[in-house]
Amino acid sequence: MSLKITATGHPSRAQLIAQAIEIGTELRAQQAESDARGSYSDAVHQRLLTGGFYRILQPRMFGGQGSDCETYIRVIMELSRAHPASGWCYTLASSHAIIAGAHFTEPVQRELFGVDGDFRAAYAAGPTGPPTFERAEGGYVVSGLWAFASVIPVCTHFLGGAVIPDPGGSLRPITFVVPRERIEVLPDWGGEAAMEMQASGSNSVRLSRVFIPDRHIIRSPVGILSTDAFPDGTPGTRLHNEGLFLGIIFGWFSCEFGAIPAGTARAALEEFERLLRTKPMLFDPARMRMHDPELQRILGEAMCRADAAEALTLSATRLYMNQCEGWMKERRRITAADTLRVWGTAREGCRAACEAVEMLFHSAGASVAKRGDRLPRYFRDVQMYRVHFQSQATTPMLRAQTQLDLELPPPFRS
Repeated sequence: MSLKITATGHPSRAQLIAQAIEIGTELRAQQAESDARGSYSDAVHQRLLTGGFYRILQPRMFGGQGSDCETYIRVIMELSRAHPASGWCYTLASSHAIIAGAHFTEPVQRELFGVDGDFRAAYAAGPTGPPTFERAEGGYVVSGLWAFASVIPVCTHFLGGAVIPDPGGSLRPITFVVPRERIEVLPDWGGEAAMEMQASGSNSVRLSRVFIPDRHIIRSPVGILSTDAFPDGTPGTRLHNEGLFLGIIFGWFSCEFGAIPAGTARAALEEFERLLRTKPMLFDPARMRMHDPELQRILGEAMCRADAAEALTLSATRLYMNQCEGWMKERRRITAADTLRVWGTAREGCRAACEAVEMLFHSAGASVAKRGDRLPRYFRDVQMYRVHFQSQATTPMLRAQTQLDLELPPPFRS
């Protein structure tokens, strides 16, 4: 398919989604290969690269499309519908341009995005074990290990989080960026390294005495819940004039994660329906399982949950976009409660999608539980979301604390 380019020089929304569906056909056929490899193929990566998919949330100044969040969410759903782990890989490779576009100064952004605007970054929020940050002239010499740096095989940069002492001796959370060629990517992902999401490229990253200049370190809060820490905006809002580059990422990242299980639920529904149409009933082999009333009910229940997952994810996305727009147009404050509402809505979408996949798998019968079958793959995929930080009980606890006017614990307080 050839992409129709709009007046802005980018593919249209409809063309991006149609192309994502087409790429999905390739991903679906390569599920086992991608899982064994640990990420999607170079050919798929090139299609995503040349098709502009990594640039949907990238600043326009650097060759991106700005802030078309809903198109981005729909693209993730389609890629995840074809292969959830590849959807995860694409999402985390393309989404962290928001951090770079929000919190770094203009000279650093020009350096990171480069003359051709090619920027894809994995992000690991914290190290495995204490890292070392040795102060040197103009920066730090850093050593440490960061696990679960999802999508690092297809990235140009690595974003890492850490906590280091500030000049006064108190601990300060930071985020740093380092080019891909200066890190070591460990061969600890793909194959049987994890129960699933094996093609997410979630390798560990090691830094061995890597010099990181001060200009590549973000000392302002990253990932907090409100705009109180930067009432006048961020370097990104002043440079790009778009609310997305406030960098309020906690709610938004939950929207992104919501799109992955939502797509997975659609994939599981397709596989379950195929089974109902092609497998005979156990005690009435002359008829297919589609005639079993209980399996009909389960299919219908799962369809309802998949519909809810998609609707909740898109609703949370629009809520987030409205908050960003409100700040840009009216300087309307984004509160912790606002962000937690986005987070919680998207999280409920994730839960509905996971429930859809789980009920389908539990009802499909033992004959589909073999390694390589799609339905158990999708079941294991959603379990990887279930154990992720985004799915944990932190969100409702924080929502209750904001409702009760209690002080939020670090690192969530402004």
